[in-house]
Amino acid sequence: MHSGKDISKHITTKVLLERKKKKEKITMLTAYDYLTAKFLDEAGIEMILVGDSLGNVIQGNETTLPVTLEQIIYHTNMVKKAVKNALVVGDMPFMSYQIGTEEAIRNAGRLMKETGCDAVKMEGGKYLVETIRRIVEIGIPVMGHLGLTPQSINKFGSYKTRGVERAEAEAIKRDALLLEKAGCFAIVLEKVPAALGKAVSKSLKIPTIGIGAGPDCDGQVLVTQDMLGMIEDFKPRFVRRYMNLAKDMKEAFKRYSKDIKENKFPSEKESY
Repeated sequence: MHSGKDISKHITTKVLLERKKKKEKITMLTAYDYLTAKFLDEAGIEMILVGDSLGNVIQGNETTLPVTLEQIIYHTNMVKKAVKNALVVGDMPFMSYQIGTEEAIRNAGRLMKETGCDAVKMEGGKYLVETIRRIVEIGIPVMGHLGLTPQSINKFGSYKTRGVERAEAEAIKRDALLLEKAGCFAIVLEKVPAALGKAVSKSLKIPTIGIGAGPDCDGQVLVTQDMLGMIEDFKPRFVRRYMNLAKDMKEAFKRYSKDIKENKFPSEKESY
């Protein structure tokens, strides 16, 4: 069998379970294009999410709701071409799995079959258990997503922290155990109190991947454009900016423009 992957480095769902057992933290970032995915993979990021967050950071939409399955397939294809070792997760977009189990299976199958991704991600708890169980049964790994679930933004009415009140926190704990039992290999916990992130992580055998869920989750995920400082008008507390790329890019574009206006580009060396 010929493969571009280095099997010793290749991240699988089994490797992630071992990471949790050994208390080794797991790294995850988003990618929507070939080059970004290539750089993430070469940097050793273990999981790459082709998130429906592309609706915000690529398409410029206010929510993730307009993203279609075809668009996720298109972007996941580009990402998968670049990746040799990371585990690639394709996000199931809004209304690609909520209608019923049969349609969810068909769409998850399409996403995996047409892109070669390693797993799919779905938002939601108790109501999704049977759907997830069936999808896992046919050989498609599923990553769960609890806490703030952006596809349900119109139901929640805001992006505020979830699980602050005791009843909702208990429901998130119950849902996490149900998702594990249904066969999820990992669960994203988004924007919940750190204490809840810790409690859920301790209660599960499978890894939790936090985003605004405190330091005790088994791994962390951010939107790559956020941590690179490319998004200027979105500054939630949970995003650490490792660069100020928006500023650097704009300065580079201005210098390029100035060089052309002043006839400094191209130079003699840059001409044929």
